[in-house]
Amino acid sequence: MTAGPAQRTVLAPDDGSLGALLRVSDDRLASGQGYGAHEHAAVDVVAVPLAGSLRHEWGDGAGFTAGDVAVLRAGTGLVHDESAGDDGARVLQCYLRPADPAAPPGHEVHRGVSGWVDLGRPDAALWVTRAPAGVPVEVPAGLLLQAGAETAVGRHDGGDVVPVEDVTLLLWRLDTFRPAWAEW
Repeated sequence: MTAGPAQRTVLAPDDGSLGALLRVSDDRLASGQGYGAHEHAAVDVVAVPLAGSLRHEWGDGAGFTAGDVAVLRAGTGLVHDESAGDDGARVLQCYLRPADPAAPPGHEVHRGVSGWVDLGRPDAALWVTRAPAGVPVEVPAGLLLQAGAETAVGRHDGGDVVPVEDVTLLLWRLDTFRPAWAEW
């Protein structure tokens, strides 16, 4: 039996304190490796490849690579898989409470992202850029993930970030309200 991807949970608040953002994992997949067919419903998954490439095995079978951002809206439910290309993959998987849990499923890929990504929702905004070591980067305020050899997370008040290694920077701006349908 082949082991699954190496997955490390970076962030998983269990108190709803980050609004729509439920979990972030840093996943590493070997060449051709996938997660296995699995089901999602009532969740949005934002995949940010840091290295390598992936193929989404559902819908149009879109491929995406480092520098892209893929958004899966599971809505009423779907079964899918993601598999690494020949070069393997490292990807941050960001799980969000859905913008519309009753919507039909969908998948879109934003190519060559640098800056804000239109997620089509008012409660969560994502900003992404790649940054070389030692070069200051003006970063907006929000929840900052710095993905280098490992992924670090913390609040950022806005201003310059000077990475100590080549990194991908992800910044989440999150409203912390809970929609009525998500109340306990």
